[in-house]
Amino acid sequence: MAVPDIAVPLGLRDRAMLELLYATAIRRGELIALKLYDVDYARSTLIVRQGKGNKDRVVPLGERAKAWPVAYRDRVRPGLVVGRDPGTLFLSRDGHALEAKRLSEKVRGHVATAGIGKPGSCHLLRHTAATLMLEGGADIRFIQALLGHESLETRQIYTRVSIAKLAEIHAATHPGARLVRDRALLDAALADDGKD
Repeated sequence: MAVPDIAVPLGLRDRAMLELLYATAIRRGELIALKLYDVDYARSTLIVRQGKGNKDRVVPLGERAKAWPVAYRDRVRPGLVVGRDPGTLFLSRDGHALEAKRLSEKVRGHVATAGIGKPGSCHLLRHTAATLMLEGGADIRFIQALLGHESLETRQIYTRVSIAKLAEIHAATHPGARLVRDRALLDAALADDGKD
């Protein structure tokens, strides 16, 4: 998140976009399509209109994710508008809506510069948000609603990814997960098994 140079206008715009992608787990096309009126700063939500499957959904913004678009909207966006304002939240240098390919290139570049050791672009932020929420204890149904998934199959990838975390929590908390307490009983049983 800290890679873009927020001292320059497009750096502040990029930071705002990264924060929204990560906080809301919206898709690249959904970010590009956001209009000024789609973000409700008072309620800390944004509306994804006609997302995948042509469905609308409302997703929450965290306080941090809300602060960056406000700064962009107030300080940078007015200087990017050329001619009649298109109403699109995130604008390119020439005042048009961002192109999907260009957004992916920008995000991919920021991810590479961050040196996190994973390649990726917009979807990496979406996937990371969902996985971390699941690992943090969020119910899969809430994650499904956030992501705009309808089927169980689509959300299974996040369940598979977090199985390592689930195994870790299971080992730390489930009374039957550890063998140490019952090791003597098991050793005795195995020793007796050889006598029969």
